[in-house]
Amino acid sequence: MDTEKEPPAGSAGFIEDETLIRALGRRYLTYALSTIMHRALPDVRDGLKPVHRRLLYAMRLLKMPPDGPFKKSARVVGDVVGKYHPHGEQSVYDALVRLAQDFAARYPLIDGQGNFGNIDGDNPAAMRYTECRLTGIASAILRGLDDDAVDFSPNYDGQETEPDVLPSAFPNLLANGATGIAVGMATSIPPHNAGELCEAMLHLLKHPNASIDKLVEFVPAPDFPTGGLLVEPASSILDAYRTGRGGFRIRSKWHTEDLGRGRYEIIVTEIPYQVQKAKLVERIAALVTEKKLPILADVRDESAEDIRLVLEPRSGNVDPAVLMEALFRQTDLETRFPLNLNVLDAKRTPRVMSLGEALQAFLDHRREVLLRRSRYRIGKIDARAETLDGYIIAYLNLDRVIEIIREEDEPKPVMIAEFGLTDNQAEAILNMRLRSLRKLEEMELRKERAALADERGTLAALLEDEAAQSKELAAEIRETRKTFGKDSPGGARRTEIGEAPKIEAPSIESMIDREPVTVICSENGWIRAMKGHVSLDSEVKYKDGDGPRFMFHAQTTDRLLLLATNGRFYTIGADKLPGGRSMGEPVRLLVDLPNEEGMVTLFPHIPGAKGIVATAAGRGFMLSEDDALAQTRSGKQVLVTDPLAPAATYARLSEGDDSVAVVGQNRKLLIFPIEELPEMSRGKGVLLQRYKDGGLSDMRTLKWQDGLQWSMSNGNTRSVAPDELAQWRGKRASAGAMAPRGFPKDNRFE
Repeated sequence: MDTEKEPPAGSAGFIEDETLIRALGRRYLTYALSTIMHRALPDVRDGLKPVHRRLLYAMRLLKMPPDGPFKKSARVVGDVVGKYHPHGEQSVYDALVRLAQDFAARYPLIDGQGNFGNIDGDNPAAMRYTECRLTGIASAILRGLDDDAVDFSPNYDGQETEPDVLPSAFPNLLANGATGIAVGMATSIPPHNAGELCEAMLHLLKHPNASIDKLVEFVPAPDFPTGGLLVEPASSILDAYRTGRGGFRIRSKWHTEDLGRGRYEIIVTEIPYQVQKAKLVERIAALVTEKKLPILADVRDESAEDIRLVLEPRSGNVDPAVLMEALFRQTDLETRFPLNLNVLDAKRTPRVMSLGEALQAFLDHRREVLLRRSRYRIGKIDARAETLDGYIIAYLNLDRVIEIIREEDEPKPVMIAEFGLTDNQAEAILNMRLRSLRKLEEMELRKERAALADERGTLAALLEDEAAQSKELAAEIRETRKTFGKDSPGGARRTEIGEAPKIEAPSIESMIDREPVTVICSENGWIRAMKGHVSLDSEVKYKDGDGPRFMFHAQTTDRLLLLATNGRFYTIGADKLPGGRSMGEPVRLLVDLPNEEGMVTLFPHIPGAKGIVATAAGRGFMLSEDDALAQTRSGKQVLVTDPLAPAATYARLSEGDDSVAVVGQNRKLLIFPIEELPEMSRGKGVLLQRYKDGGLSDMRTLKWQDGLQWSMSNGNTRSVAPDELAQWRGKRASAGAMAPRGFPKDNRFE
């Protein structure tokens, strides 16, 4: 048997050898293309994804016009899933619901009856409980399907056909927008005002090479269904529409209500697009509870059909604009909606378009629909004219026609031969009812024939004349503008275009009442803050087995810096510390300090201050404390450490300090100029002092002219004059000399 010969493909037992990476790549590419073309990206012509297109088409076949009765949503979903969209029915129902939500779609395509969800984020009722029908806008999008305006393709099982794209007399892509995520690409298109889009298209018909600057005069910005205030700079908007990529800042609308006696409330009446009101209220309430916005006292949701969020400031002296700026910065009262005008063009190719290209693509589609409908109508006219010509011949020879029908067994070929009729004409005459004979009046027939000839001539001229086509398109767009523009119900612009006020949002510190506190942290890391600046020599109680570690004066507006042995700085707000009446709380509850790491130092941050941070191996660098501030509980890595050389000490520079004193565990002291230390924001640092055995014990900064001082065990201070320090002064990274007599046995300056 010849093992080299492979059986032909398709034969029983045939196995094709293929590498795994090639097989996976080919299949993943197929999946990616399917996701891009059939799920995530809308078509630039009708602005719909396949599931939305199939929903509208199925509802049209179910005869659910705007003036017709509502039908169960489950019936629509069943038809869509069974005939056109073989995917999960819940995903189809979710798409249906979104098309019916007036807070999600700027121009709803489905008229819903029942619980279709709300802006709070509550889910809609099950599809068996809700009912729906098409809206007038959906009817405009579907208009022309019976006139061969678009191509149809077989559905997934080949038993039905569905439109590849809808005729779409409404600019749905930009009017309703779209969002979607595909494989390797995404789309994000905000909704716009239909009346403004129509104005831009009318201008584009007259001036095909119109600039983006001119088009933006007609379409100045998106128009969101939930309103709001758009505060994006005009230059950014122009750039976004020119490139098809960008974003738009949208803010809530608000006003104040006077309560008398110097008090007021802020009322929010509109929130940004796609923001769930319930979650927004929860976020604001969390800011109040966590005291992250001290100038806000309370938030209430008094919404009914309209949005009404009540914000109560802590004091009537709070500037409402300042309070709102703080809320805009910390909550979804201000959001940014991205623009990524990535769509499928007429050739089903995904690409990012500018505003002008998207509008022109829609006009090109409408021109193609106009031409196809005109050709279809000409075909219908020709068929009717042929029939009318046969009727006229029959009228002129009515008696003979009746005689042939009565006497001949096969009257059709006889009539064709005798009167020169076509097969269609003879068939039409034979199918005529007797009661219709009275209508065979020559004048009426010739009048209808002439009218059809005139209409055909007009349509034929239209097919040959682009100017006439543009004129007809302009008339259609004007009709759309009249029906769905600013003067129609819900057609007026909802999103106001403005500018953000030139108010700097206050910092958290500026909103905290400044009060003196005494910070106490125990050896085991239990931290608290006592009100007022109590004496640092005061007796303080600690838990059994615990003792003092850090105690210093601060203000509630201060941020405390905690250096851990892992070289990370952690930031703690002094106002967040527990009260001094208790034993406090573990510092590890306030920051994410690992259990295996210890505290090196704790002190209040001073903006602009500098210090020196060092490891136990004697390596360190100068650090600006501003670079040590962390924005999260996990802290900020500043000093690179390892298990054998953890962070050991930190010394803050005082004004005028020009030298650094370091002492090792070997009791050798070294003093060197501070200029020899580099300033860094993160790193391992440079060698401060060289050791043969042991490591760094302590460090401090000093003014050389003041000499070196250290605390004695009896509470006194020992000083060494500058002229006596010469033997310990040297270059950085040298070994130093034995410490002076009387230096503390624990090798620490304090």
